[in-house]
Amino acid sequence: MEQEILRTEGDVNLSEERVKWQENNILNSETQRLLEEDSRLFLHQSMSTPCLDVLQSCNGASIENIEGKEYLDFHGNNVHQIGFANSLVVDQIRKQLEELSFCTRRFTNKKAIAFAGKLTSLLPNELSRVLFAPGGTSVISIALKLARVVTGKHKVVSYWDSFHGASLDAISAGGEAVFRQHMGPMMPGTIRIPPPMQTGGFFEDEMKSADYLEYVIEKEGEIGAFIAETVRNTDVQIPSKKYWKRIREICTQHNVLLILDEIPIALGRTGKMFAFENFDIEPDILCLGKGLGGGIIPFAAMVCREQFNMAQDISLGHFTHEKSPVGCAAAHAVIDFIENEGILAKVKDDAEWMEKELMALKQANPIIGHIRGMGLLWGVELRSPTTGRPATLEAEKIMYHCLQHGLSFKVSQGNVLQLSPALTIKRTELEKAIEILKSAFRSLINN
Repeated sequence: MEQEILRTEGDVNLSEERVKWQENNILNSETQRLLEEDSRLFLHQSMSTPCLDVLQSCNGASIENIEGKEYLDFHGNNVHQIGFANSLVVDQIRKQLEELSFCTRRFTNKKAIAFAGKLTSLLPNELSRVLFAPGGTSVISIALKLARVVTGKHKVVSYWDSFHGASLDAISAGGEAVFRQHMGPMMPGTIRIPPPMQTGGFFEDEMKSADYLEYVIEKEGEIGAFIAETVRNTDVQIPSKKYWKRIREICTQHNVLLILDEIPIALGRTGKMFAFENFDIEPDILCLGKGLGGGIIPFAAMVCREQFNMAQDISLGHFTHEKSPVGCAAAHAVIDFIENEGILAKVKDDAEWMEKELMALKQANPIIGHIRGMGLLWGVELRSPTTGRPATLEAEKIMYHCLQHGLSFKVSQGNVLQLSPALTIKRTELEKAIEILKSAFRSLINN
């Protein structure tokens, strides 16, 4: 009997479908040996070890295993906005390594200053102060601490099923059970509210979610911040412009800081450099990461308002690699590539094509309950045509069929196929991916 599994942020590695895939996809002896060694050496955890294959290279929109099999990667852990092994990023990293590989604390360097200036120049004028860190979870931690300093309040509101990182403070602010189970008491002061959902959620009217936020702020008291993903990455939930404008009004009216987590979705993923630009709002604190390091260097940034520069006597983000010259060189190259190669315009064109193709796929397959997306971030939600319940088994079958035929993506909430390819992906590669998806749905019908 298959053990009960929480299906939230991603697909799982303990299901019967995973076992079937491993049994039916004959791996050579070297791959099997390495997978066994990996399983023996690494601590097992949800959505990670044990693994299903061994990679040897990555480039552009694809990854390749040690047997030479290539997968179009529509997952990429959200680091591959400008493609894997981007030559500009690699060149800038190599150059920086030869000049200054590390910056000791109490000193600064030209690359850190240049990138801080470049990043803030792309944002509204008030967002002019930065701190860098080795990863997204760390900048979430900085943002939560800064909010306490600025407001003098320790309470924070977030959404159920949200994800803001894997450290104890980040999972306390987040709402996904798979990260919080067995962890005991969380960081005090976190209040979770139902998120605005386009389908299958708590509210038919998303504005009721905004009303709920205001109700909680007024009734709870001592709330300093509201943290949210501008667009929920995992199962691609996209609130309306009206919703976000109302959230901004509520936070301003009640002196609550609006922290936007764009760690997986900034840098062109939604067709804009920053996702909040789609909704005509400005955050008080913005968190960036993942693709900021070009898929090579772990690197993240927190950007905040000028008036928040008030913690000189507090260590908000006292990280060893805080002003990493190599990380800043990579991040600057990422921004330069997006701007110089016209990536935002390309993403908008690709978005129109993807919407047309996915809606046609939905028309042909009643099991697809909803298509959601913007830019090159799309969710295909599967529900039983007869009961309306989440089609979790079918989602897994489709994912493993696609893996067998060279397409990798994430399954979120158990029944949402999340498609987020490299923004540099070629149209022919997008066409190939859609054909693999079509074949997967055909195989579902035939079986």
